[in-house]
Amino acid sequence: MSNAHSSKVSIYAAMAANIAIGIAKFIGAGISGSSAMLSEGIHSVVDSTNEVLLLYGLHKSETGPDEQHPLGYGQELYFWSLIVAVLIFALGGGLSIFEGITSMQVQAPAHDPRLSYIVLAASAVFEGIALFVSIREFNKSTPKTSNSFWKTLSNSKDPSSFIVIFEDCAALIGLGVAFIGVFMTELKGNSIYDSIASIIIGLLLTVVAVVLVIETKGLLIGESASPETRESIKQIVKSDDAVTRMESPITLHFGPQDIMLAMNIEFRDDLSSDEIEAATRRIERKIRESHTEVKRIFLEAASVV
Repeated sequence: MSNAHSSKVSIYAAMAANIAIGIAKFIGAGISGSSAMLSEGIHSVVDSTNEVLLLYGLHKSETGPDEQHPLGYGQELYFWSLIVAVLIFALGGGLSIFEGITSMQVQAPAHDPRLSYIVLAASAVFEGIALFVSIREFNKSTPKTSNSFWKTLSNSKDPSSFIVIFEDCAALIGLGVAFIGVFMTELKGNSIYDSIASIIIGLLLTVVAVVLVIETKGLLIGESASPETRESIKQIVKSDDAVTRMESPITLHFGPQDIMLAMNIEFRDDLSSDEIEAATRRIERKIRESHTEVKRIFLEAASVV
């Protein structure tokens, strides 16, 4: 299964959950007057919007190269992922904190929380299913770079996968915070706890957004292939009998499965130009066979007789 297909499955699963849950949260917030529930509704709307943008970024990144963009449009996904991170920060985090502060200043009487509990429980179930699907699809399409799942996630070059997982994790934590806020409001008869929960949800989204901005910024300005991939390429080149010396490979991700490789190689002095050309083609073929994600290879012969 391709990375793009796995990413789309995760995004569609998360989108379906967020749209259904968002409607339920807003209904619950309208009836109960819960600030934390309203913040959770805003969270679901922002997540649904983000998933639309990620799907658009995936679609654009699959556009082939043309005269204006000879290396293709793979980095479109990185651009739209950065926009998603900014939206989480501005809309998700900012509006939730604003709602919490506003409701704290105007204390509303406590309402019957039973509907809120039902909505939060149902939301947790759907968010849990969406997270399970996202992690399953991520594990299917992403080779392990570490024994730690979170380390592998951090090393991933596919923001459409790790953003959805981060969003789903933040959503589950946010639901837990909202539950505590509703429960404490019921227990103490004071809606200030609900307002505090809304602010905490906003801060949680802000932290997630900052992490995602850092991750996507690195991809957007250009990241090399993983150390494992670079080492494998070096071993392939080194194992060829025609090679005497080589420089470290220069790699650059233009998309999750789109790597450019440039490399200087020194061949044996006794080889003719035709033999060096044959060796170059042989090395390119071996690299492509071992690493299908390497789409463009530029090998320069450092010594040609």
